[in-house]
Amino acid sequence: MPTGSFLSPANYDDDASSIHSERSDQDTDSEDDEVLMGARTSAEIREHDRSVFTEEEERDKLLEDSRRRERRGSAMSLPKPLKKLFSQSYTHLPGLGSSEHVNEIKGNGSGKRDRRRRRRERRERRSEKKERLIGEAEHGERRELMYEMEEGGMKEGSSTGSSSDAEGSDEIDRRGLLGLQDDKSTRTRQWRRWCFIHLLIAVGFSILVLVAWKLSLNRKGIKYNQKIMSNGTALFAPTTILISLDGFRADFLNRGLTPRLNAFVKEGISPVYMNPSFPSVTFPNHYTLVTGLYPESHGVVGNTFWDAELKEEFFYTDALAMQPKWWGGEPLWVTAENQGIRTAVHMWPGSEAHILGVEPAFLDTFNGEELLDNKVSRVLELLDKPGEEDEVAEVVDMRPQFIAAYVPNVDADGHLYGPNSTEIKTTINQVDTMLDQLFQGLEERNLTSIVNVVVVSDHGMATTDTNRLIQLDDLIDINLIEHSDGWPLYGLRPKNPADLQGMYDTLAITSAQNQNFEVYLRDENMPERYHFTKNERIAPLWIVPKTGWAIVTKGEFNVADAKEQGLAYHPKGLHGYDHEHPLMRAIFIARGPAFPHAPNSRVEPFQNIEVYNIICDSLGLDPKPNNGTLRLPLKPVGIHTPETTPEDPSDPEPSPSPASDAGSDAIISISPVEASSAADPNVVPPTMIGVDQPEEVSVDVISVDQPVEVSVDRPVVGDETEVAAEDKKFFDWIKGKLGEVKDWFKELGGGDGEKEGEGESGE
Repeated sequence: MPTGSFLSPANYDDDASSIHSERSDQDTDSEDDEVLMGARTSAEIREHDRSVFTEEEERDKLLEDSRRRERRGSAMSLPKPLKKLFSQSYTHLPGLGSSEHVNEIKGNGSGKRDRRRRRRERRERRSEKKERLIGEAEHGERRELMYEMEEGGMKEGSSTGSSSDAEGSDEIDRRGLLGLQDDKSTRTRQWRRWCFIHLLIAVGFSILVLVAWKLSLNRKGIKYNQKIMSNGTALFAPTTILISLDGFRADFLNRGLTPRLNAFVKEGISPVYMNPSFPSVTFPNHYTLVTGLYPESHGVVGNTFWDAELKEEFFYTDALAMQPKWWGGEPLWVTAENQGIRTAVHMWPGSEAHILGVEPAFLDTFNGEELLDNKVSRVLELLDKPGEEDEVAEVVDMRPQFIAAYVPNVDADGHLYGPNSTEIKTTINQVDTMLDQLFQGLEERNLTSIVNVVVVSDHGMATTDTNRLIQLDDLIDINLIEHSDGWPLYGLRPKNPADLQGMYDTLAITSAQNQNFEVYLRDENMPERYHFTKNERIAPLWIVPKTGWAIVTKGEFNVADAKEQGLAYHPKGLHGYDHEHPLMRAIFIARGPAFPHAPNSRVEPFQNIEVYNIICDSLGLDPKPNNGTLRLPLKPVGIHTPETTPEDPSDPEPSPSPASDAGSDAIISISPVEASSAADPNVVPPTMIGVDQPEEVSVDVISVDQPVEVSVDRPVVGDETEVAAEDKKFFDWIKGKLGEVKDWFKELGGGDGEKEGEGESGE
């Protein structure tokens, strides 16, 4: 290759500055030319070519500008723009005017050929450089070759020294293109991100609107309950009093004994009756009232039952029953306390069980001897406590917003004397007077229109009779039974599960002949309306007597002997039957700001699973999931009139009773605990807690060969609250025979007899 090169500045511009690198040690352009023709990277060559092309274009532009000025000065016409465009590309155009201009264009053509020659020489130099670098790579310099060929850099140790810091034009172009692509990708990503964010916002907003709409449907009547109200001396947040009258049958309101309750009906809203849940006994139904769950759902499936998993027996009168393991669901006082609303519970069944580890702010344990007047005083005392507006009041002494009170008197005397007795009439009137005192106290405090009052009952009551008894021993071999649950209905657990079907078949045949009881397998044919299948605490086999009938073992009460000797059966009142029977109907009456209905409003009858939601709504609480569906505001269907009042239910027709023919007053009674455990002689009736029992009664024990005259006058265990004076005298007379009674019970196989103690009322 010649020593000179078209790339040398001397070949095209005498005044051009040296283009040698700043790292070059040469002092002249000729020496730089040698360097350029020596070791130069392709990037440096391309950069040099770019600068040469740029300078040529600038020179051509200056030449054109000079020609334009000359023509303007000589009045020559300017070329057309199109011709000018082609002239800038150095294309020979025919028809141009002067020979001078043609010569100039020819000169431009000669320059174009020179540039082509220079490009060709540069390509040859690049080819030589590539071959040289490949040869060097054979001696271990392949990585340097790749770096120089791809990155345009010269590593230290190359013939030109350190590589240039300037990036090659191809690298710049490549990065520019990548930058454009990255910008486009970035804009695309930003656009997608923007769309995604706005889509999320739209979806979230739609969900919020939907949830708000759903809540407005379910709780549209709750907002008015949230406001604070003043009685003139204190501020009251939403406050509700729930009072349960145990054993208060719905038709008791029609006996002319309850002027205050009848006035309450006219002031508020109520159904003509409320159905309890099955079985219609105290503990399952009181817990259903405050949880909204069927007994099969909350687990308290009876006053007595066996838990196969725990291998333990639940007795409602036993202190061990007040353990949280027995109580499922969430009662009202727990729901309220968890949502910041203080509660007070007065003797409500289950309130002492420490359920879910949450205690009411105020808890009154069961006391069967408490007078009705004291209950009124206690409720008013709770309402008189300071509220949140009192800055000096201590939190532990602040007023509760939910008060639940339990009144067992009607149930106790219903068992003791029967639902149609003179004694029960007196008790019903006394309870009505208690409510009147409470309403007067509310009126004196200007709280009538501020505090919600809800009065309910858990079940009704049916009269018993010796001629409506079924002897369990005559129905089935009781030796096959391991555990029995419930009373007056019987849940049976066989010792051997293989005997279950045979036991059912035997009972079914007998039931077909005796229409006074029905038999069900829990998992096969239990009526769906009972909602009494989905819990292992429910015995697999059940004997359900007709309302007014009872099932007893011979160890408890020998039916044949009783009829022969004219013995009367006791207790005289029972419940626990089909929850939809008219004799089992309960009450629900409500009044207050949460019930803004026309006075004397009537709603359709409903089941007591609805009470939990109603109370929650009256307090502005969010209820836990439950079986109820009824929410506030209630929807009246009219007002109470004589035409809408159901006929009073009739007691079951008794068969001719030997007792009435003989004119004998002799009676015998058994306790529900004894009845539930009689089939299992190993089960000992528990010690009663929470209520003083009347003194143990005794009977005259005569030889087996003689007619047995038994005189026992006592109520169902745990149902006593007050004892009539004449009964006390009778108990004093028989007190001395306590030992004989215990021995007699042992002989009958009914256990050791009752242990003295205390227990919660209600059965």
